[in-house]
Formats: sequence, C-alpha cells, structure tokens
Amino acid sequence: MKTKEQIYEFIQKQKVAFIASVDEDGYPNMKAMFVPRKIEGNSFYFTTNTSSMRAKQFMTNPKASVYFYNKGRFRYEGIMFTGNMEVLQDAEIKKEIWRTGDSMYYREGVTDPDYCVLKFTAVKGRHYCDLKTESFNMEDLEPQ
Repeated sequence: MKTKEQIYEFIQKQKVAFIASVDEDGYPNMKAMFVPRKIEGNSFYFTTNTSSMRAKQFMTNPKASVYFYNKGRFRYEGIMFTGNMEVLQDAEIKKEIWRTGDSMYYREGVTDPDYCVLKFTAVKGRHYCDLKTESFNMEDLEPQ
C-alpha cells in the first residue's frame, strides 16, 4: 500500500484531474480539470466558476469522485477517490488558492463572484498499477 505522501507526490506530477459529480437525475457527470492547487490532509482544493454546472451540482449533491492517472510507455497507474465536494466562497481560501493567471478567467480578480474554490474531502480510494488494484480508506493510510 502506498503512503499518503507517495499518493500526493503522484497527484502533483499529473496535469489533469477528472472530477465526477451527480446530476439531478442521479447520473454521474465527469469533467477534466487542472490538478488541485492545494492538498491538505484528505482534502484537495480546485478552482472553478460559481456559475458552472459542476458547482451547482455539488451544491445540490456533494457526493463526488476524483481520478488521477499517468499513462507511461509501459506502465499505467491510476488513483480514484470518493468523498464529498464543498463549494467555498470564503475570501481567505479564495486568496490562498488564487494565481496571477486566473484573471484571464475571472475579470474582477480574486473577488469575482464567479470565482469559487471546490474543496474535495476524500473518504476512500482505489489504486491501480501493474495489473493490481487495491482499495483503501483514507484514515488507514500512513500520514504524510
């Protein structure tokens, strides 16, 4: 079993995360996003538009899944997490997560009402590598 530190190192090397929400009919919806800007404990922090379909779905149903993968020449590795997503509008976390280039998406800057932070808190996960899969609970992983 990988440690939390090894899992988070893997995540930070990736360029894309796939995030799943649940729509109003109970179906999963998947979206590619940039990797988390911050990882703290069992929580991953992403940015998105407050007006986005995904943010609205998470406000209605916080159940979520996040998937990271790396397809090498001879090796595929993936980690899926399930947990809950919060849509945060708190000024402090928005400032902490903000990056200079974000003004391209949010014209009013860090205070833009259409800028929010998604906080995903993982409960459990599944790791795949070298034809082996392993399920785990976040609380059972060795700390960072």
